[in-house]
Amino acid sequence: MKPLLALIGLLLAAPALAQTADETAAKTVITQMFDGMKRADSTALKSLFLPGARLQSVVNKQGEVSVSDQGIDRFITSVGKAKAGALDERLSGMDVKVDGDLATVWTPYSFYYNGQQSHCGANAFTLVRISGAWKIQHIIDTRRKCQ
Repeated sequence: MKPLLALIGLLLAAPALAQTADETAAKTVITQMFDGMKRADSTALKSLFLPGARLQSVVNKQGEVSVSDQGIDRFITSVGKAKAGALDERLSGMDVKVDGDLATVWTPYSFYYNGQQSHCGANAFTLVRISGAWKIQHIIDTRRKCQ
């Protein structure tokens, strides 16, 4: 009886474990962004964002919390000026949620600059499907020294 119950449990859980095409597509956009960063390819990055996209960071300086804000063009320009391989953001997972033409992606990360760990934290992406393609509208992240 126990093996039968275990099998039923697995069968019921299987749909929850399967990724939808939209979840896979949203993950692909995020992966392409980090690959573009590593290659210092500003042209590839630009194609992944909607016009007017924003990059924000939650900043905690000695207990005082604020949010920095910049247009995505500034971020893309800074990536394009980097040496290929200098910017290496390593993800420890991706949690994707999709509802219609809106997706969110949560990615814990460790960031390496020129091979040295700089900081870690989490990114929260908002993506919108426009004309059948997922594009990044917003990124907000945390940044802290890693232990």
